[in-house]
Amino acid sequence: MRNLDMTSLRSFVAVADHGGVTKAAGMLNFTQSAVSMQLKRLEETLGISLLDRSSRRIALTPAGEQLLGYARRIIDMNDEALSRLTSKSYEGEIVLGVPHDIVYPVVPTVLQQFAQEFPRMKVQLVSAYTRSLKESFDRGEADVILTTEADPDARGEILDERPLAWVGAPGGQAWRQRPLRYASGRNCLFRPLTIRAMENEGVDWENAVDTSSDRTVEATVSADLAVTAMIAGTEPAQLQLVDHGGDLPQLGTQKICMYRQDRGAGEVMERMAQMLRLAYASDPSKMRPASAQEAQGSSLGRFAWRQELNRARRSGAAAS
Repeated sequence: MRNLDMTSLRSFVAVADHGGVTKAAGMLNFTQSAVSMQLKRLEETLGISLLDRSSRRIALTPAGEQLLGYARRIIDMNDEALSRLTSKSYEGEIVLGVPHDIVYPVVPTVLQQFAQEFPRMKVQLVSAYTRSLKESFDRGEADVILTTEADPDARGEILDERPLAWVGAPGGQAWRQRPLRYASGRNCLFRPLTIRAMENEGVDWENAVDTSSDRTVEATVSADLAVTAMIAGTEPAQLQLVDHGGDLPQLGTQKICMYRQDRGAGEVMERMAQMLRLAYASDPSKMRPASAQEAQGSSLGRFAWRQELNRARRSGAAAS
């Protein structure tokens, strides 16, 4: 196995850039004989001539011209790797805040990619409700936070927008019951929106749990004892979107937003933000499962039709 020597490549690039061994030696802080020896070693490794020494000014042979581009890229990659792995500017900690319901599937993939690029950086993942995360962010306790909001403030960068959907147990029937048993954490941002939607449409409902734990909500729903509301595509494997045929209210959409501030992480934080943007842009969960998405869409259409019918009936009753 043959390997290109980094010192020889640096000598070769220096000679090409400065037009001779003398200037290259001065740039590299080598003797002229040391530079000449590095060039000879490189030519022997490759088995080709890299320099045309027939004139007073050294010129590259066609093979040397071809190698020059490779040599520059190899040196740049070597220097970048060393810088990121050893530079103190890539040491430290980033605090990333994410609501529990959108941790999966995007965030673990981003954390894994980030750890590969910045192995000396520590990421502290904080999971909390959007309201708590924004309060923490305003106190300067987080570098980057993700939120789920219908109307983010001007500081938020919108990464994605998805429907808020009814979620239940696979094949479950809880959504058919009246009063409708509804489960959510007491601090969940979706709770007041969902309750308002049910009350506006005259859906009789009752509270299924009194908890601040998302796990408790998931357990209750997966047992088919209640339904809940989640951003479509973020429902865990043990739950699924409810095809309610328009019997449940439309819940609108939610935006997944990113807020960030420079607490000294600089370039590293910018790279984290870029990873999150790309991850949400290519998130496959936006397309899964197609049948459930289509069912949700058709349900919304039937629900809108049913709304108009109910309004017409109420108007007729009032007129009589």
